[in-house]
Amino acid sequence: MPALSVEILFKAAVKLFFIEEHAISLTFTDKGIRIRFPTTRRLAEYLNVPHYYILPYFAMMEEQNLVTREERVGIHTTNEGSMKIIKIMNEEFSNDASALFGPEIFQQICKIAEA
Repeated sequence: MPALSVEILFKAAVKLFFIEEHAISLTFTDKGIRIRFPTTRRLAEYLNVPHYYILPYFAMMEEQNLVTREERVGIHTTNEGSMKIIKIMNEEFSNDASALFGPEIFQQICKIAEA
């Protein structure tokens, strides 16, 4: 069984966006960027762990103000969580992000996240 952490879940989410789904849902608000996080079941499946192993980490991510969960709406990042995802994209998946968003849009997303 692989060790889990908040960092591993965030990296797995980014890998899912670019390697598996080739899609990411962003919402721009007056308060920043929100990113739709993969479901707990999808992450568990991707990481090949039981679903219940993932749940405590989502509780931690909520406590750390990285994500918000809404019944029947889904899991979205907060500004802090978005910055974490965008940092992973920029440091480890910049080519994938530039290919998906276009280089100009990805640069703008990075600038918004830094602001």
